[in-house]
Amino acid sequence: QVQLVESGGGLVQAGGSLRLSCAASGRTFSSYAMGWFRQAPGKEREFVASITRSGGNTYYADSVKGRFTIFRDNAKNTVYLQMNSLKPEDTAVYYCAAVRTNTISTMVRYYDYWGQGTQVTVSS
Repeated sequence: QVQLVESGGGLVQAGGSLRLSCAASGRTFSSYAMGWFRQAPGKEREFVASITRSGGNTYYADSVKGRFTIFRDNAKNTVYLQMNSLKPEDTAVYYCAAVRTNTISTMVRYYDYWGQGTQVTVSS
């Protein structure tokens, strides 16, 4: 089992940057593929990015491709989401998620463990 804690959210102007972090408990972090999702008020949770256990493969939603980068540091049990060129439509609560496999997915139900979320607000 793994516990996830996100941090790094906040208020930023459009065009700005933020880096989210997701710290995982336990000694088996490298056994988990990881994902970032987000949920805006009144909307369903949606996929943002995912990364395989070693970090060798990543996948992005079209809406963030070229602006966001997911990466991980297995020695620090942490996965990151670097967000650049932020837009007001990126405003949401951002969640990290984990699944004990090397196959990444865009589907919410695929992931077994979730953090509590961190708020990102982008002002215009």
